[in-house]
Amino acid sequence: MASPYIDRAVSVDSAISRLNPLVVAVLRSPFHWVMSAGLVLITVTGRRSGRRYTIPVGYQRDGDVLTVMVSEAAKKSWWRNYREPGPVELRLRGRDTRGRAELVRPDSEAFRSLSEKTLRRAPWLGRVFGIAYDRRAGLSEEQLEALGRSIAILRIDLEMSAATGSTP
Repeated sequence: MASPYIDRAVSVDSAISRLNPLVVAVLRSPFHWVMSAGLVLITVTGRRSGRRYTIPVGYQRDGDVLTVMVSEAAKKSWWRNYREPGPVELRLRGRDTRGRAELVRPDSEAFRSLSEKTLRRAPWLGRVFGIAYDRRAGLSEEQLEALGRSIAILRIDLEMSAATGSTP
C-alpha cells in the first residue's frame, strides 16, 4: 500500500516566506486582485507582548467565515494567540475589516470537516501539509491524525460592516 505521507525535502513555507514583504505590498496596493482571491493579510496582536505584526495567509471563505490552515504550525507562534477566541484585523480583497478568530481543536469534528472541505476545494494542499490526499477516498484517520500534529486551523468570523451591513 502506498504511504499516506509525502516526503518533503524543502519546506514550502520557508521558501514562500521570503516573498512575504512583496506579497504584503501587493495585497495593500490597488493590484491586490492579483493575489487576494486566495491570500489575506492578517494583523495579529501578541497576547503577552502586545506586539502587532501583519502576515499574508491563505484562506478559504464560506459566507462570513474564513478558514486559515497554518502549515508547519510548530514552527510558527502567531496562531497561538487564538487558543482563546480573540479579535483580528484583516485586509481582505482590498478592504480593511475585522473579525473574531478561534483555534479549531484537532480532535473536534470541526477540524475534520474544515480539513476535508479545504482539501476537496484544493487537493494540492495535501502535498503542502505532508499527506497524499485523494478526493475520491477522502481523509483517512491516519491522515487526519497527521494533520492534527502538523497544522493549525483558525476559524475567523467576519464582522459586519456598519456602513454596508455586510462583510467585505
